[in-house]
Amino acid sequence: MTETASSIITGVSAPLAGGRLVIDLDALAENYRALKLLSGAAETAAVVKADAYGLGIAPVAKTLCAEGARRFFVALPDEGAALRDVLPDAEIFVLNGLFGEEAAGIYREKRLYPVLNSQSDLSTWEAHGYDTDHPRPCALHVDTGMNRLGLTFERAEALARENALTGAITPLVVMSHLAAADSPAHPLNGKQLESFQRVRSLFPECDSSLCNSAGIFLGGEFLGELTRPGIALYGGAAVNDVDNPMRPVVTAESRIAQVRMVKAGETVSYGGATVARDTIVAVCSTGYADGYHRSASGALVPLRDASQTPGACGFIHGVQVPLLGRVTMDLTLFDVTELGPDAVHVGEYIELFGPNMPIDDVAKAAGTIAYELLTSLGRRYHRHYVGGAL
Repeated sequence: MTETASSIITGVSAPLAGGRLVIDLDALAENYRALKLLSGAAETAAVVKADAYGLGIAPVAKTLCAEGARRFFVALPDEGAALRDVLPDAEIFVLNGLFGEEAAGIYREKRLYPVLNSQSDLSTWEAHGYDTDHPRPCALHVDTGMNRLGLTFERAEALARENALTGAITPLVVMSHLAAADSPAHPLNGKQLESFQRVRSLFPECDSSLCNSAGIFLGGEFLGELTRPGIALYGGAAVNDVDNPMRPVVTAESRIAQVRMVKAGETVSYGGATVARDTIVAVCSTGYADGYHRSASGALVPLRDASQTPGACGFIHGVQVPLLGRVTMDLTLFDVTELGPDAVHVGEYIELFGPNMPIDDVAKAAGTIAYELLTSLGRRYHRHYVGGAL
């Protein structure tokens, strides 16, 4: 990874931090371009909710805007307000809809577009929305099988008739959300597409949007007029059981605080994991308070049962090193014995995930998904952004 003149540093200063994140904005830009190509004629928006999946909304959004993204999706109005301060001219959609009449003011002040998910949302927006070139701009979300948020088909059908007469709101986008696109052969994908096409026909003046990251890889009729990639932008695998074509965007590393020798038969960390040989242990200065989950912990020795997995690994000096014992709040132990004595030193870093330790592999070892690892990244890291258009 090459540092550029646009490189910036945020978070805890390097000498004081137990871990560091290197966020490659050039890789982010490349991922956006790849997803835009896969989206064909459809416009490619960007999902930057949860502080851009934990990577920082300002540098991420500026980079994506420089690549041509003009529409952005966040989850909450507060996130939309923060994004508006970064991108004065973007179209910003708030996925979780309206939080009642008292929240409508922030949409007006920051020119946010709510994604209307319910009759309550519709009524509130009709009464308290704002006018631009058109009355009360918004997006409509219709449920097609996920049963999370969204209008029913029947309510959408009634709304199409009513709004054609009254023009009370101006839907810019009609959307739904795929529940199983990460498994391309799942029968629900086709059922949702069929349902969405019926919805789409009710609002011919709107852009249609069905595809999340995984949906983009389904291609064809799924693409509509607008795609909404999220995890794939940030380097995570969108589709199960295939090679991930996206570039890793973030490298998470933990600083070694101590190197110690543990003799065979002695125990390490909470719960007393027993080492079977003389072991060189690197004690690293991040833990579950930093988003490195306790569930990534190494197995107790002997194993409690045959199904127990050995836990995650780190990477240092070209070698994968296994996590040893339980991850604690501020510290994690790695077995660096195979590197030999005096090979690792206090102050060096072990890669937790990144180009040598794919984030999806680490997430699987922790019994979770890349989304959760990214959005759990704590505030105690030294953050170093490289590349991009900042």
